[in-house]
Amino acid sequence: MSRPPGKAPPKFRRYSPEVRAQMLVEAGLRVLGRGGITAFTIDNICAEAAASRGLITHHFGSKDGLLAAVYRAAYRPVLDSLDDAGTGAPDLGELIERSFRPDNFTRESLNIWLALWGEIAVNPQLLTEHRKLYAAYRATMEGAIRRAAQAAGRRVEADRLAVTVISLVDGLWLEQCIDPSVMTPAEAKAACLALITPVLGPLGVAGEGNGTGPNS
Repeated sequence: MSRPPGKAPPKFRRYSPEVRAQMLVEAGLRVLGRGGITAFTIDNICAEAAASRGLITHHFGSKDGLLAAVYRAAYRPVLDSLDDAGTGAPDLGELIERSFRPDNFTRESLNIWLALWGEIAVNPQLLTEHRKLYAAYRATMEGAIRRAAQAAGRRVEADRLAVTVISLVDGLWLEQCIDPSVMTPAEAKAACLALITPVLGPLGVAGEGNGTGPNS
């Protein structure tokens, strides 16, 4: 059958399996960012990604499999920000500086992380993923603390202090995201440093003490 004059043929786009899987992950992040875990449904994700329901099963096995992939994607910028130009050995002061960049404090990020953290308690697959990613985060933090303590000539239990610092960073981030009127990102960073520097000494964070840092 001939096509009517002047009517263009329909356009179809073919994506590689890797690209299509990444599109589903990105759609999952956007859905979480807008509506939290209750919005993380197969229908919403497929509509966001313009994909069929079967593709989630094909690429991830289940919705929980996709959620685990979304968690990895959400965690990746955290781990990337800790990596100093690919060496994996960031300075502790710079690590804290990066943790409190103003662009980390968004409503979408809050929705994503609250959704993911809440699911960890009830989703074994997500808990497994969390343990792997948190171990990498903790190891990087612990290494930075050991180097800072060595430079300052101080003895610390780096493994325990790493957990404390991560909890402090996460708590301050959460408080600032929930209610920005409580503190600015610069004030959150200053609060973190105020508790860490008595243990490790000055960390040489950019702008510390003079209000000229990038988060001021």
